[in-house]
Amino acid sequence: MAAQLNDKRYSNETCQVLEATNHGKNFLLSGGAGSGKTYSLIETISGLLHQNPLARVACITYTNAATREIEHRSNNENLHVSTIHDFLWSRIKHFQKELKETLIDLINDDDQKLFKVLAQDGTPEKFTSIDGEIEYKDYLKLRDGVISHDQVIILAHAMFSRYKKLCQILNDTFQFILVDEYQDTNPLVVDILLEHLSCNKKRNIVGFFGDAMQSIYDEGIGNLDDFKGDGKSQVTEIKKEQNRRNPTSVINLANKIRTDGLKQSPSDDNSAPNMEDGAPITGSAIFIYSSNPDLQKAREYLDWDPSPLHTKELNLTHNLIASKAGFPSLMRIYDADKILEYVGRIRKHIKSEEPDYLVDDKTLDQVIKEIKAGKTGKEVNKVSPTPAQEAYINEHPDIYQEALSQPFSNISSIYIDKDMLIDDQKADQSMLGGGGTTNDHLIKHLHRIQKLIQLYTSSNFNDFMRSTDFKIRSHADKVKLKHEIEELSDANGKTIGEMIDLAHVKGLVRKDDRLDVFQKARNYIYKQVRSLPYSEFKNLYDYIDGQTPFSTQHKTKGREYDNVLVTMDNGRWNKYNFESFFTGNGKDTVISRTSKIVYVCCTRARRNLAFFYPQPSLEVIEKAKAMFGKDYVIDLDAS
Repeated sequence: MAAQLNDKRYSNETCQVLEATNHGKNFLLSGGAGSGKTYSLIETISGLLHQNPLARVACITYTNAATREIEHRSNNENLHVSTIHDFLWSRIKHFQKELKETLIDLINDDDQKLFKVLAQDGTPEKFTSIDGEIEYKDYLKLRDGVISHDQVIILAHAMFSRYKKLCQILNDTFQFILVDEYQDTNPLVVDILLEHLSCNKKRNIVGFFGDAMQSIYDEGIGNLDDFKGDGKSQVTEIKKEQNRRNPTSVINLANKIRTDGLKQSPSDDNSAPNMEDGAPITGSAIFIYSSNPDLQKAREYLDWDPSPLHTKELNLTHNLIASKAGFPSLMRIYDADKILEYVGRIRKHIKSEEPDYLVDDKTLDQVIKEIKAGKTGKEVNKVSPTPAQEAYINEHPDIYQEALSQPFSNISSIYIDKDMLIDDQKADQSMLGGGGTTNDHLIKHLHRIQKLIQLYTSSNFNDFMRSTDFKIRSHADKVKLKHEIEELSDANGKTIGEMIDLAHVKGLVRKDDRLDVFQKARNYIYKQVRSLPYSEFKNLYDYIDGQTPFSTQHKTKGREYDNVLVTMDNGRWNKYNFESFFTGNGKDTVISRTSKIVYVCCTRARRNLAFFYPQPSLEVIEKAKAMFGKDYVIDLDAS
């Protein structure tokens, strides 16, 4: 094995991985940000296939983009690359009889919230059979046997738990299974790979690549601490400690934030991005604060290149960005509608207190009046708006009047969430199995319109012709198309509704069945969005497309920029607390979660990093001096 460790074709870490596999051990390659984990993954694939030419290797990834990158960098007929969801579905989809039995049991299991089928009266429906085959689609229709993204992992885990033959087949199919970005992997997937597969006499080898400190999603396993060791289902950890991305000032700060004992050092490769003239780039990492929460003074102090290609301003939530990026009303509709919250309050009251009350064919206005009739004191308060809801109603009286005119059965069934508006990193998760984005059909339709405009204005005519609904039958049609798209591109002063109608009338982007269904089912939302200036959606589109200097701290994971400015503001999110991060006072789970998001933000910077903390306590300032160094903590009010 000594020869393997000295194999000059591979890095030291890859040699250690290959030695572990030669001993039949599962392994974990832990690497901090910028350590080149994907490079090690590609090297490992190459090494495994060189040593075992007839072996089949499965590589399962977190996103479709990662799948494409690995396929591009490692092309071999014995390599199978797919997302986690696609991989699991491909293992179970041919066993339809067993799939159907397992799915029916999950639907009938009261503890399985993601498999509920509701009858017309709103109660869970029990199933004894499903007609047709079980299918995996970008929509959910359990009654017809159609599952979607959220159900695949649970269904697959139940299948592997029940049918040991599945484990045997998988072990026979792939000698090696490699998991990229393991920290974001659902614990059920790890259970399949390490517990269920190890129960067979003939077992494969499972390898994990990732960084526990970058586990910023609650759905992921986070770390493999419970599996480290030499047992049958355990993993051997190999650490990758060099950093090829960040300057030394950022590496030193990041090492103080890490809590798992992995300490990084600058790369010793002179060709690494963080090396210059044979020496590591120093860069800068500073903490700036002010009694004024406005970022403008921080921007002026830093005086960085404002181009979004070089500088990113990171905030914890989209809510903190929406006004800066120019789509506050869209965010209000999708994330702060207190009228729908009030409707939910009424619906809950009817269900628990007045279940015999009939809402059929009644408007919201009628229901409110009838439910309130005869009530006084505390009883009427139960069906009245809360103070926050009342304040929202007073601020938006026209919207409330529109809500009152809506059928109660319609408006009370509306579920809205900001993920339907913004296709963030969580939306990438929904694409793991090719399931599309989390955007609702109205937002998807608007994306089609703006994408068409963008393709035309950027002279990408081939993609433009493939994307438009306009039919070309003659030269005159080509002339007309040019005129129509130029008129649509001039969106100045137009509302979103006017743009939807114009794109439809001109045949450029026609309204489809999905938009029609959305309009009927969510008319309350549809009317509000239609009335907004189209410029709001254009601003949202530019933000999502990375054409602004703004980003959420979650959205930036896996990316890097010359300059990174992080705003340490919790917003309305109590899962994070920046003060607790510095002081150590607070829930351990909140401190841990905040430490990880700070680490991810910190390690995005290729040159310069700044944290801006509005109105910090004296204790936070003192802790910042200990972490950043006294000379790198700046009071903007004194400068």
